[in-house]
Amino acid sequence: MEENETLEFKKSISELKEAIISITAILNKHKKGELYIGLDNKGKTTKQTITEKTLRDISQAIANHIEPKIYPEIQQQDEYIKISFEGLEIPYFAYGRAYIRVADEDKKLSAKELENIILRKEQTKWDSKPSNIKLGDIDTESLKKYIQKANAEKRINFKFTDEKRILNKLHLLKEGKPINALKLLFSNKKPLELQAAVFAGTNKTTFLDIKQYKGNIFELLEISENYIKEHMNWKADLTGSKRIEIPEVPIRAIKEALVNSFCHRDFQAPESNKIAMYKDKIEIWNPGNFPEGYSPEDFIKKETPSVLRNPAVANILYLSADIEKWGSGLKRIYEECKKNNILVSFNVMKYGFSVVFKRPSIKKGVEKGVEHLSENERVLVELIYKNPKISKKELGVKLGEKLGVKLGENEAEILRILAENNNATSKQLSVIIGISTTAVENNIAKLKKKGILNRIGPD
Repeated sequence: MEENETLEFKKSISELKEAIISITAILNKHKKGELYIGLDNKGKTTKQTITEKTLRDISQAIANHIEPKIYPEIQQQDEYIKISFEGLEIPYFAYGRAYIRVADEDKKLSAKELENIILRKEQTKWDSKPSNIKLGDIDTESLKKYIQKANAEKRINFKFTDEKRILNKLHLLKEGKPINALKLLFSNKKPLELQAAVFAGTNKTTFLDIKQYKGNIFELLEISENYIKEHMNWKADLTGSKRIEIPEVPIRAIKEALVNSFCHRDFQAPESNKIAMYKDKIEIWNPGNFPEGYSPEDFIKKETPSVLRNPAVANILYLSADIEKWGSGLKRIYEECKKNNILVSFNVMKYGFSVVFKRPSIKKGVEKGVEHLSENERVLVELIYKNPKISKKELGVKLGEKLGVKLGENEAEILRILAENNNATSKQLSVIIGISTTAVENNIAKLKKKGILNRIGPD
Protein backbone atom coordinates (compact mmCIF):
# COMPACT_ATOMS: atom_id res chain seq x y z
CA MET A 1 0.00 0.00 0.00
CA GLU A 2 1.08 3.56 -0.70
CA GLU A 3 -0.38 6.88 0.38
CA ASN A 4 -2.64 8.59 -2.14
CA GLU A 5 -5.50 11.07 -2.23
CA THR A 6 -7.84 8.80 -0.23
CA LEU A 7 -5.32 6.89 1.90
CA GLU A 8 -3.11 8.31 4.67
CA PHE A 9 -0.60 6.72 7.08
CA LYS A 10 0.49 8.06 10.50
CA LYS A 11 3.35 6.51 12.43
CA SER A 12 1.87 6.86 15.92
CA ILE A 13 -0.89 8.29 18.10
CA SER A 14 1.37 11.34 18.63
CA GLU A 15 0.34 12.43 15.12
CA LEU A 16 -3.38 12.36 15.97
CA LYS A 17 -3.89 16.07 15.24
CA GLU A 18 -2.33 15.67 11.79
CA ALA A 19 -4.49 12.58 11.27
CA ILE A 20 -7.67 14.54 11.98
CA ILE A 21 -6.58 17.23 9.50
CA SER A 22 -5.98 14.52 6.87
CA ILE A 23 -9.44 13.06 7.44
CA THR A 24 -11.15 16.40 6.76
CA ALA A 25 -8.92 17.13 3.75
CA ILE A 26 -9.84 13.78 2.19
CA LEU A 27 -13.55 14.27 2.97
CA ASN A 28 -13.55 17.72 1.37
CA LYS A 29 -12.09 16.25 -1.85
CA HIS A 30 -13.43 12.69 -2.08
CA LYS A 31 -16.16 12.34 0.56
CA LYS A 32 -14.61 9.11 1.85
CA GLY A 33 -11.26 7.52 2.64
CA GLU A 34 -9.09 5.49 5.02
CA LEU A 35 -6.41 6.40 7.55
CA TYR A 36 -4.00 4.06 9.33
CA ILE A 37 -2.22 4.88 12.58
CA GLY A 38 0.84 2.71 13.19
CA LEU A 39 2.22 2.59 9.61
CA ASP A 40 5.10 4.59 8.15
CA ASN A 41 4.85 6.37 4.80
CA LYS A 42 5.79 3.16 2.99
CA GLY A 43 2.98 1.22 4.68
CA LYS A 44 5.20 -0.75 7.06
CA THR A 45 4.13 -1.26 10.67
CA THR A 46 5.82 0.80 13.41
CA LYS A 47 4.66 -1.74 16.01
CA GLN A 48 2.51 0.46 18.24
CA THR A 49 1.12 -0.61 21.60
CA ILE A 50 -2.65 -0.26 21.28
CA THR A 51 -5.09 -0.31 24.23
CA GLU A 52 -8.79 0.33 24.68
CA LYS A 53 -7.85 3.82 25.86
CA THR A 54 -5.99 4.45 22.56
CA LEU A 55 -9.16 3.68 20.58
CA ARG A 56 -11.28 5.88 22.90
CA ASP A 57 -8.83 8.80 22.58
CA ILE A 58 -9.01 8.61 18.77
CA SER A 59 -12.81 8.46 18.79
CA GLN A 60 -13.10 11.42 21.18
CA ALA A 61 -10.57 13.53 19.25
CA ILE A 62 -12.52 12.99 16.02
CA ALA A 63 -15.81 13.83 17.75
CA ASN A 64 -14.36 16.97 19.39
CA HIS A 65 -12.36 18.43 16.54
CA ILE A 66 -14.19 17.66 13.27
CA GLU A 67 -17.24 19.63 12.16
CA PRO A 68 -19.78 18.65 10.91
CA LYS A 69 -19.75 15.43 12.93
CA ILE A 70 -18.72 12.17 11.31
CA TYR A 71 -19.03 8.63 12.62
CA PRO A 72 -15.99 6.66 11.44
CA GLU A 73 -15.33 2.96 11.83
CA ILE A 74 -12.25 2.49 14.05
CA GLN A 75 -10.68 -1.00 14.07
CA GLN A 76 -7.58 -2.44 15.72
CA GLN A 77 -5.66 -4.65 13.31
CA ASP A 78 -2.64 -6.30 14.95
CA GLU A 79 -0.15 -3.49 15.63
CA TYR A 80 -1.95 -0.64 13.84
CA ILE A 81 -5.37 1.05 13.71
CA LYS A 82 -7.58 1.39 10.63
CA ILE A 83 -10.04 4.32 10.46
CA SER A 84 -12.63 4.21 7.67
CA PHE A 85 -14.70 7.38 7.19
CA GLU A 86 -17.14 9.03 4.85
CA GLY A 87 -19.37 12.10 4.76
CA LEU A 88 -21.36 14.20 2.31
CA GLU A 89 -21.77 17.40 4.34
CA ILE A 90 -18.77 19.26 2.96
CA PRO A 91 -16.97 21.46 3.87
CA TYR A 92 -15.52 19.70 6.91
CA PHE A 93 -13.37 21.59 9.41
CA ALA A 94 -10.51 20.35 11.64
CA TYR A 95 -9.69 22.57 14.63
CA GLY A 96 -11.69 25.35 12.99
CA ARG A 97 -9.82 25.26 9.65
CA ALA A 98 -10.76 23.71 6.30
CA TYR A 99 -8.30 21.64 4.26
CA ILE A 100 -8.25 19.93 0.87
CA ARG A 101 -6.35 16.84 -0.27
CA VAL A 102 -3.76 17.37 -3.03
CA ALA A 103 -1.96 14.13 -3.96
CA ASP A 104 -0.84 12.79 -0.53
CA GLU A 105 -0.68 16.20 1.17
CA ASP A 106 -3.21 18.34 3.06
CA LYS A 107 -3.50 21.95 1.90
CA LYS A 108 -5.26 24.76 3.76
CA LEU A 109 -8.25 26.08 1.85
CA SER A 110 -8.16 29.81 1.09
CA ALA A 111 -11.18 31.97 1.89
CA LYS A 112 -12.08 32.05 -1.82
CA GLU A 113 -11.78 28.28 -2.24
CA LEU A 114 -13.94 27.76 0.84
CA GLU A 115 -16.51 30.23 -0.50
CA ASN A 116 -16.68 28.32 -3.80
CA ILE A 117 -17.25 25.01 -2.00
CA ILE A 118 -20.07 26.50 0.08
CA LEU A 119 -21.69 28.10 -2.99
CA ARG A 120 -21.55 24.80 -4.90
CA LYS A 121 -23.12 23.02 -1.94
CA GLU A 122 -25.98 25.51 -1.72
CA GLN A 123 -26.71 25.52 -5.42
CA THR A 124 -29.14 23.09 -7.00
CA LYS A 125 -27.53 21.52 -10.04
CA TRP A 126 -28.69 23.25 -13.22
CA ASP A 127 -30.01 20.08 -14.81
CA SER A 128 -32.34 19.58 -11.82
CA LYS A 129 -33.82 23.08 -11.96
CA PRO A 130 -37.28 23.76 -13.48
CA SER A 131 -37.34 23.94 -17.28
CA ASN A 132 -39.31 26.20 -19.61
CA ILE A 133 -40.77 23.29 -21.60
CA LYS A 134 -44.19 21.68 -21.20
CA LEU A 135 -45.07 18.01 -21.03
CA GLY A 136 -46.48 18.35 -24.54
CA ASP A 137 -42.95 19.08 -25.79
CA ILE A 138 -41.73 15.58 -24.91
CA ASP A 139 -41.02 13.05 -27.66
CA THR A 140 -43.18 10.22 -26.33
CA GLU A 141 -41.93 7.63 -28.82
CA SER A 142 -38.31 8.27 -27.82
CA LEU A 143 -39.30 7.95 -24.16
CA LYS A 144 -41.01 4.60 -24.86
CA LYS A 145 -37.91 3.29 -26.67
CA TYR A 146 -35.75 4.44 -23.78
CA ILE A 147 -37.89 2.54 -21.24
CA GLN A 148 -37.62 -0.61 -23.38
CA LYS A 149 -33.83 -0.28 -23.55
CA ALA A 150 -33.43 0.38 -19.81
CA ASN A 151 -35.57 -2.69 -19.08
CA ALA A 152 -33.53 -4.80 -21.49
CA GLU A 153 -30.38 -3.68 -19.66
CA LYS A 154 -32.09 -4.70 -16.37
CA ARG A 155 -31.48 -1.30 -14.78
CA ILE A 156 -35.16 -0.57 -14.27
CA ASN A 157 -38.05 -2.95 -13.68
CA PHE A 158 -41.12 -0.92 -14.67
CA LYS A 159 -42.89 -0.67 -18.02
CA PHE A 160 -44.22 2.37 -19.86
CA THR A 161 -47.73 3.25 -18.71
CA ASP A 162 -48.59 6.92 -18.78
CA GLU A 163 -45.99 9.58 -19.49
CA LYS A 164 -46.26 11.56 -16.24
CA ARG A 165 -45.93 8.48 -14.04
CA ILE A 166 -42.82 7.35 -15.93
CA LEU A 167 -41.20 10.80 -15.73
CA ASN A 168 -41.82 10.87 -11.97
CA LYS A 169 -40.18 7.46 -11.62
CA LEU A 170 -37.18 8.75 -13.59
CA HIS A 171 -37.01 11.86 -11.35
CA LEU A 172 -37.42 14.17 -14.34
CA LEU A 173 -40.30 16.13 -12.81
CA LYS A 174 -40.16 18.48 -9.85
CA GLU A 175 -43.51 19.26 -8.25
CA GLY A 176 -45.13 17.92 -11.40
CA LYS A 177 -43.15 20.17 -13.75
CA PRO A 178 -40.28 19.28 -16.16
CA ILE A 179 -36.69 19.88 -15.09
CA ASN A 180 -33.87 20.86 -17.46
CA ALA A 181 -32.60 17.27 -17.73
CA LEU A 182 -35.93 16.25 -19.28
CA LYS A 183 -35.61 19.02 -21.85
CA LEU A 184 -32.05 17.99 -22.73
CA LEU A 185 -32.85 14.29 -23.07
CA PHE A 186 -36.36 13.95 -24.51
CA SER A 187 -37.54 17.34 -25.81
CA ASN A 188 -38.70 17.55 -29.43
CA LYS A 189 -37.71 21.26 -29.48
CA LYS A 190 -34.07 20.49 -30.46
CA PRO A 191 -32.46 22.18 -27.44
CA LEU A 192 -28.80 21.46 -28.28
CA GLU A 193 -26.41 22.05 -31.16
CA LEU A 194 -23.54 19.99 -32.56
CA GLN A 195 -20.92 21.22 -35.02
CA ALA A 196 -19.02 18.64 -37.05
CA ALA A 197 -16.31 19.14 -39.65
CA VAL A 198 -13.75 17.26 -41.72
CA PHE A 199 -10.53 19.11 -42.54
CA ALA A 200 -8.19 18.41 -45.45
CA GLY A 201 -4.96 18.54 -43.47
CA THR A 202 -3.72 18.68 -39.89
CA ASN A 203 -5.20 22.12 -39.15
CA LYS A 204 -8.37 24.08 -39.88
CA THR A 205 -7.08 25.84 -43.01
CA THR A 206 -9.17 23.85 -45.52
CA PHE A 207 -12.35 21.96 -44.73
CA LEU A 208 -13.84 19.16 -46.79
CA ASP A 209 -17.16 19.04 -44.98
CA ILE A 210 -18.89 21.07 -42.28
CA LYS A 211 -22.30 20.45 -40.72
CA GLN A 212 -24.46 21.85 -37.93
CA TYR A 213 -27.06 19.65 -36.25
CA LYS A 214 -29.72 20.32 -33.63
CA GLY A 215 -31.52 17.89 -31.36
CA ASN A 216 -31.70 16.44 -27.87
CA ILE A 217 -28.88 14.42 -26.29
CA PHE A 218 -30.02 11.05 -27.61
CA GLU A 219 -30.53 12.41 -31.14
CA LEU A 220 -27.14 14.11 -31.24
CA LEU A 221 -25.35 11.06 -29.85
CA GLU A 222 -26.67 8.99 -32.76
CA ILE A 223 -25.89 11.73 -35.30
CA SER A 224 -22.35 12.29 -34.02
CA GLU A 225 -21.48 8.59 -33.97
CA ASN A 226 -22.76 8.14 -37.52
CA TYR A 227 -20.86 11.23 -38.70
CA ILE A 228 -17.56 9.89 -37.40
CA LYS A 229 -18.24 6.40 -38.80
CA GLU A 230 -19.03 7.88 -42.21
CA HIS A 231 -15.84 9.96 -42.41
CA MET A 232 -13.33 7.66 -40.72
CA ASN A 233 -11.23 5.03 -42.49
CA TRP A 234 -12.16 1.35 -42.46
CA LYS A 235 -10.19 -1.67 -43.56
CA ALA A 236 -11.41 -5.11 -44.57
CA ASP A 237 -10.23 -8.22 -42.72
CA LEU A 238 -10.54 -11.12 -45.18
CA THR A 239 -8.64 -13.73 -43.16
CA GLY A 240 -11.78 -15.53 -42.01
CA SER A 241 -14.78 -16.92 -43.88
CA LYS A 242 -16.58 -13.56 -43.64
CA ARG A 243 -15.48 -10.05 -44.54
CA ILE A 244 -15.09 -7.92 -41.38
CA GLU A 245 -14.92 -4.13 -41.55
CA ILE A 246 -12.50 -2.71 -38.94
CA PRO A 247 -12.53 1.00 -38.00
CA GLU A 248 -9.27 2.93 -37.65
CA VAL A 249 -10.30 3.97 -34.09
CA PRO A 250 -12.37 1.56 -31.95
CA ILE A 251 -16.07 2.49 -32.04
CA ARG A 252 -16.46 1.63 -28.36
CA ALA A 253 -13.93 4.33 -27.45
CA ILE A 254 -15.61 6.83 -29.81
CA LYS A 255 -19.03 6.13 -28.23
CA GLU A 256 -17.67 6.55 -24.72
CA ALA A 257 -16.03 9.87 -25.62
CA LEU A 258 -19.23 11.17 -27.21
CA VAL A 259 -21.39 10.22 -24.21
CA ASN A 260 -18.89 11.86 -21.86
CA SER A 261 -18.84 15.03 -23.95
CA PHE A 262 -22.62 15.47 -23.60
CA CYS A 263 -23.01 14.10 -20.07
CA HIS A 264 -20.35 16.31 -18.49
CA ARG A 265 -20.57 19.49 -20.57
CA ASP A 266 -21.67 22.88 -19.23
CA PHE A 267 -25.19 23.28 -20.62
CA GLN A 268 -25.33 26.93 -19.58
CA ALA A 269 -22.44 27.73 -21.93
CA PRO A 270 -23.45 29.13 -25.33
CA GLU A 271 -20.90 27.01 -27.25
CA SER A 272 -21.85 23.83 -29.12
CA ASN A 273 -20.30 20.41 -28.77
CA LYS A 274 -17.77 19.95 -31.58
CA ILE A 275 -16.33 17.10 -33.63
CA ALA A 276 -13.27 17.87 -35.74
CA MET A 277 -11.76 15.22 -38.03
CA TYR A 278 -8.27 16.05 -39.27
CA LYS A 279 -5.95 14.03 -41.46
CA ASP A 280 -4.01 12.86 -38.40
CA LYS A 281 -6.55 12.94 -35.54
CA ILE A 282 -10.20 12.95 -34.41
CA GLU A 283 -11.09 15.50 -31.74
CA ILE A 284 -14.27 15.48 -29.61
CA TRP A 285 -14.72 18.72 -27.63
CA ASN A 286 -17.25 19.99 -25.12
CA PRO A 287 -17.61 23.31 -23.26
CA GLY A 288 -17.14 23.46 -19.49
CA ASN A 289 -14.28 23.37 -17.01
CA PHE A 290 -12.81 20.05 -15.90
CA PRO A 291 -13.61 19.31 -12.22
CA GLU A 292 -11.57 21.65 -10.02
CA GLY A 293 -8.64 20.00 -8.26
CA TYR A 294 -8.62 16.95 -10.56
CA SER A 295 -6.75 15.87 -13.67
CA PRO A 296 -7.76 13.22 -16.26
CA GLU A 297 -5.13 10.90 -14.73
CA ASP A 298 -7.12 10.85 -11.47
CA PHE A 299 -9.95 9.08 -13.31
CA ILE A 300 -7.74 6.92 -15.55
CA LYS A 301 -5.11 5.64 -13.13
CA LYS A 302 -7.06 5.74 -9.86
CA GLU A 303 -10.44 4.67 -8.53
CA THR A 304 -11.63 8.28 -8.24
CA PRO A 305 -15.38 8.75 -7.67
CA SER A 306 -17.20 10.56 -10.47
CA VAL A 307 -17.66 14.32 -10.14
CA LEU A 308 -21.03 14.94 -11.77
CA ARG A 309 -21.86 18.34 -13.22
CA ASN A 310 -25.22 17.00 -14.45
CA PRO A 311 -26.31 14.17 -12.10
CA ALA A 312 -29.89 13.98 -13.41
CA VAL A 313 -28.65 13.58 -17.00
CA ALA A 314 -25.98 11.07 -15.89
CA ASN A 315 -28.57 8.96 -14.08
CA ILE A 316 -30.73 8.62 -17.21
CA LEU A 317 -27.72 7.67 -19.33
CA TYR A 318 -26.69 5.14 -16.70
CA LEU A 319 -30.10 3.47 -16.60
CA SER A 320 -29.98 2.90 -20.37
CA ALA A 321 -26.37 1.62 -20.09
CA ASP A 322 -25.04 4.45 -22.25
CA ILE A 323 -22.86 4.98 -19.17
CA GLU A 324 -21.55 1.70 -17.78
CA LYS A 325 -20.36 2.99 -14.43
CA TRP A 326 -20.04 6.52 -13.06
CA GLY A 327 -16.46 7.77 -13.10
CA SER A 328 -15.21 5.05 -15.49
CA GLY A 329 -15.58 6.80 -18.86
CA LEU A 330 -12.04 8.13 -19.35
CA LYS A 331 -10.55 4.88 -18.08
CA ARG A 332 -12.64 2.85 -20.55
CA ILE A 333 -11.54 5.09 -23.45
CA TYR A 334 -7.89 4.81 -22.42
CA GLU A 335 -8.00 1.03 -22.00
CA GLU A 336 -9.87 0.43 -25.28
CA CYS A 337 -7.35 2.55 -27.19
CA LYS A 338 -4.40 0.87 -25.47
CA LYS A 339 -5.80 -2.54 -26.42
CA ASN A 340 -6.01 -1.45 -30.07
CA ASN A 341 -2.66 0.41 -30.17
CA ILE A 342 -4.31 3.80 -30.69
CA LEU A 343 -2.80 6.90 -29.09
CA VAL A 344 -5.35 9.00 -27.20
CA SER A 345 -4.93 12.23 -25.23
CA PHE A 346 -7.22 13.99 -22.76
CA ASN A 347 -6.85 17.75 -22.89
CA VAL A 348 -7.97 20.14 -20.15
CA MET A 349 -8.25 23.58 -21.73
CA LYS A 350 -8.81 27.04 -20.30
CA TYR A 351 -12.50 26.53 -21.00
CA GLY A 352 -13.44 23.14 -22.34
CA PHE A 353 -12.26 19.56 -22.52
CA SER A 354 -11.35 17.37 -25.47
CA VAL A 355 -10.54 13.76 -26.24
CA VAL A 356 -8.17 13.40 -29.20
CA PHE A 357 -7.66 10.10 -31.01
CA LYS A 358 -4.51 9.79 -33.14
CA ARG A 359 -5.47 8.36 -36.53
CA PRO A 360 -3.22 5.55 -37.84
CA SER A 361 -1.41 6.26 -41.10
CA ILE A 362 -3.35 5.03 -44.11
CA LYS A 363 -2.02 2.05 -46.03
CA LYS A 364 -2.57 1.96 -49.76
CA GLY A 365 -5.05 -0.44 -51.26
CA VAL A 366 -6.94 -1.13 -48.04
CA GLU A 367 -9.64 1.54 -47.94
CA LYS A 368 -12.49 1.46 -50.42
CA GLY A 369 -13.57 4.26 -52.72
CA VAL A 370 -10.38 6.31 -52.10
CA GLU A 371 -8.19 8.17 -54.60
CA HIS A 372 -4.54 7.02 -54.28
CA LEU A 373 -1.47 8.50 -55.93
CA SER A 374 0.66 6.15 -57.98
CA GLU A 375 4.48 5.92 -57.95
CA ASN A 376 4.60 9.67 -58.66
CA GLU A 377 3.17 10.44 -55.18
CA ARG A 378 6.62 11.18 -53.71
CA VAL A 379 7.32 13.80 -56.36
CA LEU A 380 3.95 15.46 -55.79
CA VAL A 381 4.17 15.57 -51.99
CA GLU A 382 7.75 16.85 -52.05
CA LEU A 383 6.85 19.66 -54.45
CA ILE A 384 3.76 20.78 -52.51
CA TYR A 385 5.29 20.70 -49.05
CA LYS A 386 8.45 22.52 -50.15
CA ASN A 387 6.25 25.20 -51.76
CA PRO A 388 3.09 25.46 -49.59
CA LYS A 389 1.98 28.79 -51.15
CA ILE A 390 2.44 27.72 -54.77
CA SER A 391 -0.38 28.82 -57.10
CA LYS A 392 -2.53 26.46 -59.16
CA LYS A 393 -0.91 27.59 -62.40
CA GLU A 394 2.66 27.34 -61.09
CA LEU A 395 1.95 23.97 -59.49
CA GLY A 396 0.63 22.66 -62.81
CA VAL A 397 3.71 23.85 -64.67
CA LYS A 398 6.31 22.58 -62.15
CA LEU A 399 4.57 19.26 -61.55
CA GLY A 400 4.17 18.77 -65.29
CA GLU A 401 7.89 19.38 -65.77
CA LYS A 402 8.86 16.89 -63.05
CA LEU A 403 6.47 14.18 -64.26
CA GLY A 404 6.96 14.84 -67.95
CA VAL A 405 3.31 15.63 -68.64
CA LYS A 406 1.25 18.75 -69.16
CA LEU A 407 -1.24 19.51 -66.36
CA GLY A 408 -4.10 21.97 -66.18
CA GLU A 409 -4.80 24.15 -63.12
CA ASN A 410 -7.74 22.01 -61.92
CA GLU A 411 -5.77 18.78 -62.36
CA ALA A 412 -2.95 20.27 -60.29
CA GLU A 413 -5.39 21.45 -57.58
CA ILE A 414 -6.99 17.99 -57.35
CA LEU A 415 -3.53 16.50 -56.80
CA ARG A 416 -2.73 19.11 -54.15
CA ILE A 417 -5.89 18.29 -52.16
CA LEU A 418 -5.42 14.53 -52.49
CA ALA A 419 -1.85 14.86 -51.24
CA GLU A 420 -3.24 16.45 -48.06
CA ASN A 421 -6.20 14.07 -47.73
CA ASN A 422 -6.52 11.04 -49.99
CA ASN A 423 -10.04 10.40 -48.61
CA ALA A 424 -11.49 13.42 -50.41
CA THR A 425 -14.54 12.51 -52.51
CA SER A 426 -15.51 13.97 -55.88
CA LYS A 427 -18.24 16.01 -54.19
CA GLN A 428 -15.78 17.45 -51.66
CA LEU A 429 -13.27 18.25 -54.41
CA SER A 430 -16.05 20.01 -56.31
CA VAL A 431 -16.89 22.26 -53.35
CA ILE A 432 -13.25 23.17 -52.60
CA ILE A 433 -12.17 23.86 -56.19
CA GLY A 434 -15.45 25.45 -57.27
CA ILE A 435 -16.23 23.25 -60.26
CA SER A 436 -18.95 20.68 -60.91
CA THR A 437 -18.61 17.04 -59.88
CA THR A 438 -18.68 16.14 -63.57
CA ALA A 439 -15.71 18.42 -64.18
CA VAL A 440 -13.90 16.84 -61.21
CA GLU A 441 -14.50 13.34 -62.61
CA ASN A 442 -13.31 14.41 -66.06
CA ASN A 443 -10.09 15.78 -64.57
CA ILE A 444 -9.60 12.60 -62.53
CA ALA A 445 -10.05 10.55 -65.71
CA LYS A 446 -7.32 12.63 -67.38
CA LEU A 447 -4.98 12.09 -64.43
CA LYS A 448 -5.58 8.34 -64.58
CA LYS A 449 -4.88 8.31 -68.28
CA LYS A 450 -1.60 10.17 -67.68
CA GLY A 451 -0.65 7.54 -65.09
CA ILE A 452 -0.50 9.99 -62.19
CA LEU A 453 -3.55 8.80 -60.26
CA ASN A 454 -4.96 5.34 -59.54
CA ARG A 455 -8.50 4.58 -58.37
CA ILE A 456 -8.85 1.94 -55.64
CA GLY A 457 -12.34 0.47 -55.22
CA PRO A 458 -15.64 1.51 -56.81
CA ASP A 459 -16.17 5.01 -58.28
